[in-house]
Parts: sequence; structure tokens; C-alpha cells
Amino acid sequence: MRITAALPALACLLALAGPAPAVEAPRFQVDPAWPKPLPNDWIMGQASGVAVDAQDHVWVIQRPRTLTDDEKAASLDPPRTKCCRPAPPVLEFDQDGTLLQSWGGPGSGYDWPTNEHGIQIDGQGFVWIAGNGDQDGQLLKFTPEGKFVLQIGKSGPQTDSRDTSRLGKPANVDFDMAANEVYVADGYYNHRIIVFDRDTGAFKRMWGAYGKPPTDEKLGAYDPAATPRQQFANPVHCVRIARDGLVYVCDRTNDRIQVFHKDGSFVKEFLIETNTRANGSVWELALWPDADETYLLNADGANNEVRTLSRDTGAVVGAFGRNGRMAGQFHWVHNLAVDSKGNVFTTEVDTGKRAQKFLALGNFVLRKRTP
Repeated sequence: MRITAALPALACLLALAGPAPAVEAPRFQVDPAWPKPLPNDWIMGQASGVAVDAQDHVWVIQRPRTLTDDEKAASLDPPRTKCCRPAPPVLEFDQDGTLLQSWGGPGSGYDWPTNEHGIQIDGQGFVWIAGNGDQDGQLLKFTPEGKFVLQIGKSGPQTDSRDTSRLGKPANVDFDMAANEVYVADGYYNHRIIVFDRDTGAFKRMWGAYGKPPTDEKLGAYDPAATPRQQFANPVHCVRIARDGLVYVCDRTNDRIQVFHKDGSFVKEFLIETNTRANGSVWELALWPDADETYLLNADGANNEVRTLSRDTGAVVGAFGRNGRMAGQFHWVHNLAVDSKGNVFTTEVDTGKRAQKFLALGNFVLRKRTP
């Protein structure tokens, strides 16, 4: 009887409270104060990769060799101006944008890339670096402090997409920690996803577009009115693995995302801004950190915007950015990463040469990141 009597009162309270606010896609606002100025009169060149680790620290890889003499004038002999000097390639920031540590460059026992491209942090905290220079065919693994651990592949003349002993200007990586595997988007020369053992570097498997064997056929210029091309174009620019086992691939200049199972079997594809003829619409992807990884975040360096896509359908549910130099705008937005709170970090190449932070806003759902 007491329970029955309480029901009308509970219903009244719920009615007064009103309906629960609807869950919405996240919105984003630039944080113009991020990151803080670098120490030692350092300046960043083309920022070609960004990743977030289990502590929500933000890792950026940048290209010191892309700085002009005017930008690095203080490092010349004799110095031409008071500022600036090239920062080291690898930079680790905290959430406030304070630089925590920096390292990188040529060293003993490994081939540092001639053009830095892509950085990711695996589930054990190891830092992985790729490169897309003319001779780059290697992937490097370091401790968080910059101690060399493993090299997969080697630098030297490029070969082809059948060669499993080296890579072909690899763009970026992701990890299947349960299977102890590293997936490589390979790349600017080759046309494939290739998988290796994360500890030994042993080759596991590879595939091309639609799950077919990769080839190096000349595809010609992209035409949005033509039949979809049956092979990845250069560059194969990113790979992302969802918790449900689906593998998402950036087929950049084909303006599409292709989706696979981990064995390379094709599932589906999403066509993104298909009239983009420049250098493609799908430069980078990140998975939204809720339980279902509801969204894909897509960096588009040709149209210079970041889109929020439904991971199920590929439909665009939000976007921000445009071409420009002001805070919140982009010039060749190249990479992005998302932290456990949904904040987005971006990097820019060409003459963009910067990293930015965008704060997540709105009534969206999150799931705490686990190491």
C-alpha cells in the first residue's frame, strides 16, 4: 500500500521536472590560448601528427626541417634575429598546453624519417612514428621518454605494395592490443593496409581497397563522376580500429572511408564530399569516446573543416572550421585526436604549422577512457 500511494507523488515530481534533455551530437569551440608558448624560443614547423594518451596528454609530431630561414633565424650562424629556433620533432603537452617533454631526431640504431608523418600511442604507452619522405619505408617505436625500441621496415629506394619487408612512405598506425598487432596505413607510395606483430615486427597480413590484394596500378586523376576506383589511391592516410572490431581506413583522394573486419574482409564504405578534387576529403579519423563510439571525427585538409559523422551511416551530424589563419580556422588540417572528455586536438601542415584545441560543448554522452 505504501508503494502504491507513493506512485502518484513520484509521477507529479517527474512531470514538474520535465522531460530529460535530448542527447545531441557534440559541438566544439576553439581554445585560443592552447598550447602555451614553447620554451627556448622554439617554433613549430609543419605539425604532421597528433595523439592523446591514457593520461589525456597530447603528443604532437612536427617537422623542424620545414621552417624557413626567416622562421628559424635565431638558429642561423650568425643569428639574424632574436627568435626563433626549431623545436624538437616530438612534443608532449598537458591539458593546459604546457610542454612536458620533447625529443626526437636521428640517433643510433634506427632510421629517423626524412619527413615526419603521424604519431600514435599504443595501450602500453609506447610512441610510434611514421614518415613519408622519398626514402622512408620504416615505422619506429619508442618509449615515452624517447628510448628506441623497434624498427619495422627500412629506409631506401621504394619497392611496391607486395613487399612485406618494408613500407612505402607510411602515413599512420593504430593498434589491436588484444591481438598484439599494429595496423599501418601504407601509405604515400604503397596502396594497402598492412599488419605486423607489435613486439617483433613480424608480418601478419595485408589488403587493398574492397579487401582485394593491393596493387600499384596508375589510377589517374580522381573523377567524382567515374565508377568508384577498385584500389586505394595515394595516400592511404589513416587507419582506426573500433572496439567492435571494425577497421576504418582513410582513402583520402578517393573521398571515401572504407570499413573492414580485422581479417581485411570488406564491410561498407562512406563517400565524403565527393566533389573534392584537390587532395581529398578524408585526411584523418578519430573515434568518439563513448561506450558505442557513436561518431567518427573526420579532418578534411582540402576543405579545411572537421566533421562529426555517424559511425553507423557516415551521415554528417556536425562540422566546424574553414580555410583561414584565425583561431578555429585551418590551413591544411592534417590530423586530429580526441581526449576522454571529447575535446579535439588538430594539427596543420603546409604553411599552417600549428596545433589547436577545441573544447567539446553540448549534452553528449561520454565513456571514460581506459588505459
